[in-house]
Amino acid sequence: MSDLFDEYPMLVFALESLLALFLLVFIVVWTSSGKKKAARADSRETKTPQKPH
Repeated sequence: MSDLFDEYPMLVFALESLLALFLLVFIVVWTSSGKKKAARADSRETKTPQKPH
């Protein structure tokens, strides 16, 4: 494995950048799914008929 990194030193930077890209995509998907769940909960509350006071 060390021989591979000695032969291709930029491979370390490529792997690190791919890991950073995966982490960025994961964070964006995770946070956007939370917004969808909150929107669904809000839409359920507005669809239920309100009791008159």
